[in-house]
Amino acid sequence: MTARSVSAADPSAAEASAVFVHELARVDTDNVGAGTRIWAFSHVMSGARIGADCNICDHTFVEGDVIVGDRVTIKSGVYLWNGLRLEDDVFVGPQATFTNDPFPRSRRAFTCSTTTIRQGASIGAGAVILPGITVGERAMVGAGAVVTRDVPDCAVVVGNPACVVRTLGPDDEPGPAYGT
Repeated sequence: MTARSVSAADPSAAEASAVFVHELARVDTDNVGAGTRIWAFSHVMSGARIGADCNICDHTFVEGDVIVGDRVTIKSGVYLWNGLRLEDDVFVGPQATFTNDPFPRSRRAFTCSTTTIRQGASIGAGAVILPGITVGERAMVGAGAVVTRDVPDCAVVVGNPACVVRTLGPDDEPGPAYGT
């Protein structure tokens, strides 16, 4: 990659606008925004687009047809498959799982579904997001939830299948219980 990377021994030496790529990460794209940090054992494939000021933690994988907005955090053990769109200010917890094939079979072609996580949304640890889903702005998906349908803006969903249990107020404070 053409962006400046610095030694893992001294990431503080990087300028605020530099991209930090750990020496044990593999980044095959030049489309990485300023201030982004990509840590050890991560692989970002050619064609992927990563925004500015992102944090891509250890043991992550980003396929080529993935778009990540600005100020996104992707925790360890997350794989971003083709067709995934993460808008600005998204948080993806450790081991969250995204899928892009609604009927997976080995060695068969498929049409890749587009999954969109809207601005400011958070995906909890170990959550599963099925293909073609949209998670709304500022929505929160609870840890371990299995999301089988779209999540409205500002909704908090939990469970299997994920169900709305609350809405969020304007300052991310829990709003009234859903439906009351």
